[in-house]
Amino acid sequence: MTCLYDDFAIECFEAGRGLWHARILRADHGPLVINGVSFPSLEVGFAWSNAQAAIADAKSHIDRFGLRWASHQGAAPRLAAAI
Repeated sequence: MTCLYDDFAIECFEAGRGLWHARILRADHGPLVINGVSFPSLEVGFAWSNAQAAIADAKSHIDRFGLRWASHQGAAPRLAAAI
C-alpha cells in the first residue's frame, strides 16, 4: 500500500503477522539526504498493529523532518564511507 503525502511516498507493508511498518521515499525518486548522507528510503517507527497507524506515524515524521530530508537541486549526493 502506497500513499503520497507532501512530496513523499509512504509505502506501508506487513513485516510479520499483524506487524505493520512504513517506508518513506521521495515522490520524485531522489534520495533522502540526512546530514549530507543520501539514502534511497527511510524506514520509520515501530511495528504497528495496523496499516493506518504506520502511515500516521510516517506522516508525523514527514511533518517534523520533511524539509531537512530534501536534497538541494543540482547537488550531487554524498555517500557515507563504511566503517
